[in-house]
Amino acid sequence: MKRILTIQDISCVGKCSLTVALPIISAIGVETAILPTAVLSTHTMFKNFTCKDLDDQILPIARHWKEQGITFDAFYTGYLASAQQISKVISLIDDLKQEENLIIVDPAMADNGKLYPAFDGGFPAEMAKLCSRADIILPNITEACLMTDTPYREKYDEAFAKNTVEKLAAQGAEIVVLTGAEFDGKYGVLVYDSRSKLFYLLP
Repeated sequence: MKRILTIQDISCVGKCSLTVALPIISAIGVETAILPTAVLSTHTMFKNFTCKDLDDQILPIARHWKEQGITFDAFYTGYLASAQQISKVISLIDDLKQEENLIIVDPAMADNGKLYPAFDGGFPAEMAKLCSRADIILPNITEACLMTDTPYREKYDEAFAKNTVEKLAAQGAEIVVLTGAEFDGKYGVLVYDSRSKLFYLLP
């Protein structure tokens, strides 16, 4: 059985993060190991949410896994609570990664033209460093714009979306999956494969 490590927060209420990822990945027959980055009372769209940062646990957990000879077939990252956590996750992946590993990054940091409340203007550049090491990244249009210094547009056309994901791929990711893509009366997922230079629009 394949084993994936998913690194993201636990939002106790909100239908996201580990509470959703763990059962879905497990249901498709993949052993799912978890590394919580933070425990939040709700996801960040709720007002006055609480957050317990687990930054100090990331590298000790990784060291223990290495000592025990635990390996992973893939890494999947989601919400990371700080820029400091991004650097630690990069170190963790570099230390535990094997040649055939798949790295998937959801740069969960922004939506509707704005960063989530916990992040400052320097966060997207740090997230871009993690995305540059990934095989597949899963940004929405806000995150894609922030990581490529592209002015955000609430309404955009197909050419704008394609240009933005091409700029993201140029930073290092092989496949860019633009989630929630909406243009020209179409809505779905825009996929760009930098290896073949092909785009796919999936409903």
